[in-house]
Amino acid sequence: MDFNLSEQEKMLQGLGRDFAVKAVLPKAAEIDRTGQFPSDLAREMGERGFQGLPYPVEYGGTAAGYTGYVLVLEQLCQASMTVGAVMAVNSVPEEGIFRFGTEDQKQRLLAPLAQGRWLGGIGFTEAETGSDPRAITTIARRSGNGFVINGQKQFMAMAPALNVVLLFARREGEGLNAFIVDASSEGFTVREPCETIGLRGLGTSVVYLDDLFVPEENLIGNEGQGFDILLEAISVERMSVAVQGVAVAQAALELSLDYARQRKAMGRPIARMQAIQQQLAEMAARIEAARWLAYRTAFIRDQGLSIQYESSMAKLFASKVAVDVTSMAMQIHGSYGTMKTLPVERLYRDAKMTEIYVGSSEVHRSIIANRLI
Repeated sequence: MDFNLSEQEKMLQGLGRDFAVKAVLPKAAEIDRTGQFPSDLAREMGERGFQGLPYPVEYGGTAAGYTGYVLVLEQLCQASMTVGAVMAVNSVPEEGIFRFGTEDQKQRLLAPLAQGRWLGGIGFTEAETGSDPRAITTIARRSGNGFVINGQKQFMAMAPALNVVLLFARREGEGLNAFIVDASSEGFTVREPCETIGLRGLGTSVVYLDDLFVPEENLIGNEGQGFDILLEAISVERMSVAVQGVAVAQAALELSLDYARQRKAMGRPIARMQAIQQQLAEMAARIEAARWLAYRTAFIRDQGLSIQYESSMAKLFASKVAVDVTSMAMQIHGSYGTMKTLPVERLYRDAKMTEIYVGSSEVHRSIIANRLI
């Protein structure tokens, strides 16, 4: 593997950084404080082509590959993990359609998502399922030239702002079906918001599905193939969460360096104290290890290979790094680190989310162990 970024990749990284610094960072604290979905920034990301980075031009993408995708995502998440998560969540229906959809579905459903004209989400988690597809109670029954879906989904990110959802429901036979559902359809009802410790402003909500009709042409893949589609599509989001962890940790390190250079104790900057230097060095080493694990996962995906195992490993490691590094950052900042007026406190809360959403760390340890065994 070549560890050097190409000129195109460096340019993409620069474009992502420029947008993150000028457009996202000034709004990051307000998004977190109010919990309001950043619809203006989501629209701008679409206009800049960020929503379709991995996908071919003929399907509305920019053909920058998954490596280009993670380079931009990392820059956005350093400014606001919520804004970066919009890109990550949108990738799930994109990936499902791209890997399993028909040519018609790619043109009709993938292109608007990749071009940023639509926002897409995922409907899988239910109150009793966690990460277990066998516990799904939402059911899709055949009716005329389509399906009627009834059930309830929990923790649906971006629910109030979504145009379409990659929705998973139990079929009348064995297995799951995967559908692209129009979120404006009758029977798709966004109910109470889920107030979470971090990722505030992502619009995570409970959604009710009452006699929701989905036409046959919006069934993705074959009947009963839903679980395979889920595993492939969500592996890219797991890679994205790994990148989010790296980005949050990097932001915490940079804030800690700035603070340690300025804060004085006993007549000198605390950056000169060995105890502080030990923590800064540990933070930097862990971040770099997590970064290259995430980049390697993107590289493997660019070769057209499955990343179900690699994405779980990257997410598990990078999320732990994010929690540990932001904790160290708060320790370096002392009492100032606990203040809501400073960004370290937000980073600390966001970091914890990376260990829980898109599969808890325990789930990913099981995935990795089962592969090893």
